[in-house]
Amino acid sequence: MPTEIPFWKMHGAGNDFVLVDDRGEAFPATDIDWMASLGDRRTGVGCDGFMLIQGSTKADFRMRFFNPDGNEAEMCGNGARCVARLASEIGAASAQMSIETVAGVLTAEIIGELVRLQMTEPTDWRMDRDLALPGGDIRYSFVNSGVPHAVIQSDDLAGHDVRGMGNAVRYHNDFAPAGTNANFISITGEQSLTIRTYERGVEDETLACGTGIVASALVSAKLGKVSSPVSVTCAHGDVLEVAFDLTEDGAESVMLLGPAEHVFQGTLVHG
Repeated sequence: MPTEIPFWKMHGAGNDFVLVDDRGEAFPATDIDWMASLGDRRTGVGCDGFMLIQGSTKADFRMRFFNPDGNEAEMCGNGARCVARLASEIGAASAQMSIETVAGVLTAEIIGELVRLQMTEPTDWRMDRDLALPGGDIRYSFVNSGVPHAVIQSDDLAGHDVRGMGNAVRYHNDFAPAGTNANFISITGEQSLTIRTYERGVEDETLACGTGIVASALVSAKLGKVSSPVSVTCAHGDVLEVAFDLTEDGAESVMLLGPAEHVFQGTLVHG
């Protein structure tokens, strides 16, 4: 007999998600084909990812994140802000909360319709390196801000082939076997930049990527091009703020502030 599963559709800066209160852990997360069909924008609900709220012994709740292809990923910054707001609204957490993720435990604070998220400590820094692509070498930097991100500066961000070059970077052998997300940025001021992102799992450009926004701000600061706090304008047009303290080895106290908005509610049917 088919199972009905209530869900919320939310978005953070245009990055959209299907969220489920799964504290009973009944969501069929192993049915990857079903999830992928729901993620399709023509024949399903359409989303950049699925978010589950589950119980946790380490934090107020556990967040599980799945790409729209049904495969689980470590973290999602925009999704974490959405799941934090929903968790507060359904009583799974208070306005100040801790969130267990595969990438580590995060903290979040609800501030009206905005959410301030404290990110996990960034790791695996690679600064100002060459990457050989079919069209020629490019310069990139890399950091894992919860998930892996390559950051490439562009002289023509509006006209950049984000999908083509993003795909080439995402599957490059230098980032095997997990692959990487690819962010293309333009520095617009001492504390500002604009960004376009190709996301692995989505396999296309998305309107925003929270961990990509964080990675791009951190890398740009490490290269001496911006200073904290950094205002980052994403493809959706929203401006998110990344605050942090640079250290000799990397960065700490990394905070992401941005919107988390409801779109609609509905019911999924499985089986």
